[in-house]
Amino acid sequence: MSRLSKKFNKLKENKQKALIPFITAGHPHPLMTVPTMHALVKNGASIIELGMPFSDPMADGAVIQQSSEEAIKKGMTLSSVLDVVSEFRENDDKTPVVLMGYLNPIEKFGYQQFVKQASESGVDALLIVDMPPEESSELLSLLNQYNLSQIFLIAPTTTRKRQQYILSKSGGFIYCVALKGVTGSNNVDYSDLSEKFNTIRSLTDLPIAIGFGVKDVNSALAVAQYGDAVVIGSALVKKLGKCKNEKEIKKTIKKFIKPISKALNKE
Repeated sequence: MSRLSKKFNKLKENKQKALIPFITAGHPHPLMTVPTMHALVKNGASIIELGMPFSDPMADGAVIQQSSEEAIKKGMTLSSVLDVVSEFRENDDKTPVVLMGYLNPIEKFGYQQFVKQASESGVDALLIVDMPPEESSELLSLLNQYNLSQIFLIAPTTTRKRQQYILSKSGGFIYCVALKGVTGSNNVDYSDLSEKFNTIRSLTDLPIAIGFGVKDVNSALAVAQYGDAVVIGSALVKKLGKCKNEKEIKKTIKKFIKPISKALNKE
């Protein structure tokens, strides 16, 4: 059984929701990424979504775009992202790690080599924003070969027919985009999530994670009632970007992530 399946099964048994924080590998500094990941787990993260820095992250808002730029300037590459996961695995073999990013760097790296190294590093799944399921056959075949999952997005405008197709290709969990637009949106309206969640739930047994627009305890609680997991990205990345050292990172994560985790699971 995969780490993702084990994690979601355990959470379900305990009637808990998964908290999935997103961070950009190499931001605010490459040497701080692994300590950041461990601090997230310590303060309630169930799964970590690790961003692979890319020069043109078109689906991301200004905060995550800037974090990618800064990480690249400081020398972060796709190989070093995999090194980060390997180092994290030295002390944590249970927390699932999902790599989120764009197709271009993976194509340049080579599908076969990338998936092989990702598996060896301890990666559990990929979320490739600009790879539609229609074009995923080659990569998906390799991922299956190495027991990795491919996670796809379902947008607010996705039709039921297309939802069915996306779900037929999906593994790990399904990422339900709560809002139209890019990450970090301030225009938050979760009023239609109930109908959307019920439709998706009727089509799949996969856990459903909801993201985009989650920035604090209240917004996390607002979406948690509809899905199995809450993803929080831009708000966290923005706060981490202000940290100058590991001590500040740990303090920031404790202050920001721990209350959200406690609220989600009523600890």
